[in-house]
Amino acid sequence: QVQLVESGGGSVQAGGSLRLSCAYSGYRYCMGWFRQAPGKEREGVARINSRGSTVYADSVKGRFTISSDNAKNTLYLQMNSLKPEDTAMYYCARAVRMPTSCTLGEYDYDYWGQGTQVTVSS
Repeated sequence: QVQLVESGGGSVQAGGSLRLSCAYSGYRYCMGWFRQAPGKEREGVARINSRGSTVYADSVKGRFTISSDNAKNTLYLQMNSLKPEDTAMYYCARAVRMPTSCTLGEYDYDYWGQGTQVTVSS
């Protein structure tokens, strides 16, 4: 059974940093981080494919970094220079059908974690 378990969320002031983790089982395939703020649609934040290639949403480029430690079966999202508009529930997801070509579109992903809340205050 595929399991994705996020951790590392919390509350931080604007300009601060957080690192999210997502523990996964089995082969990584393509994995991504998504977020959903109240009243808004879920949006893709970053993804890393099976070859290690990364893609970022324009809103987080230069501030967020996605990485993976395959030995620990853990996906990370390092978030720096956080802004109040980064406040959301953050989810990790795995795209099994598209190990190299997954995009930031949520329909590319087959499995989802339960989410971890990030709150950034001004």
